[in-house]
Amino acid sequence: MARIIVTADTALGTPAPARAPGSPVLLDERVSSIHLCDEHAAEQLIERLTWAVNDAEAAERAVRRAPVR
Repeated sequence: MARIIVTADTALGTPAPARAPGSPVLLDERVSSIHLCDEHAAEQLIERLTWAVNDAEAAERAVRRAPVR
């Protein structure tokens, strides 16, 4: 079964590995064709994905604004 995982890229300036240590997992969902079988199910999946991407972007902005120690 396929899986969608959304994480924030907290290692700024470097290519992100599949899951950088310390990066929050904002969406971790198994998906199958049933999630795309009709418009309603597909819209729900896209909505969850949109929330996770928005949260990841917010987390990345917060890391950029954090003071360097």
